[in-house]
Amino acid sequence: MKNSNSIAVIIPFYNASKHILSVINKLPKTINRIYLINDCSKEEIPMDELQKFTNIVYLKTDKNLGVGGATKFGFIKAIEDSIDIVIKVDADDQMDTSYIDELINPLLKNEAQYSKGNRFRDFKALKNMPFLRKTGNLILSFLTKAATGYWNNFDPTNGFFAVKTKTLKALDFDNISNRYYFETSLIAELYFQNTIIKDLPMPAIYGNEKSNMKVWKMPFVFIPKLLKTFVKRIIKSYFVYDFNISSIYILLGIPLFLFGVIYGIYNWWHFVSNNMLAPTGTIMLVTLTIIIGFQLLLQAIHYDIINAPKAK
Repeated sequence: MKNSNSIAVIIPFYNASKHILSVINKLPKTINRIYLINDCSKEEIPMDELQKFTNIVYLKTDKNLGVGGATKFGFIKAIEDSIDIVIKVDADDQMDTSYIDELINPLLKNEAQYSKGNRFRDFKALKNMPFLRKTGNLILSFLTKAATGYWNNFDPTNGFFAVKTKTLKALDFDNISNRYYFETSLIAELYFQNTIIKDLPMPAIYGNEKSNMKVWKMPFVFIPKLLKTFVKRIIKSYFVYDFNISSIYILLGIPLFLFGVIYGIYNWWHFVSNNMLAPTGTIMLVTLTIIIGFQLLLQAIHYDIINAPKAK
């Protein structure tokens, strides 16, 4: 059956003049439109070489918005043009666009509303990934699971994804980051729409290009944002949009656990300072509150995991 969906690729362009022609040449013929977004690049887009592509729509931002801001710029244009599915592809030729048909397939079959690459399901690709990038992605991926609620998905910072514009219409783009936190903040917003995300194993390509993101800065950039995302999600999911058994686990578990830890530290310091032995009752109170509080929090985590958005 012929596919009647209109499909577009969004390519945020910034200082990638050496790679952009290769990226566009590799795009499959199933793509109806290409949004090439000049994000105030210092390097010029090689327009003469790209004139042969009649399906390219050239856009330019008024100021440098970052990869996320430029992609959102493309989202808005795709929605205005009534595109059904958009695929985000980077301009640095690090994404294997031969996977695009496989990427959009779950969306065409209505098995998911968002699909993305997962570099950690391909062992050969994983071995080829630079060690620091691999380690950083593993840690950030786990933290992002907790922050966004998508416990069944991995490699959330992968920028090679496809999404239905119908899904994008329901999102508040102001809540989605313009820069390096873009993919994570996008997934965090999708959670509140109960969006089904499909992971597809695929390799990443690492060439001679240099990332604008310093590896050592990643924890300082991502961890505070992930913590904010986590707190926001828990409050919205369990105390604003709903109130369920996990809400009770959290309400009881946090105070009990914190009381046990704080009271235990205080008494430990007090009795050690005075060279005294703590009473059995004090030890039991501290131990029980920590254990019960921790168990309740584990139950809340378990509830959160089994209720992650997933295909039925």
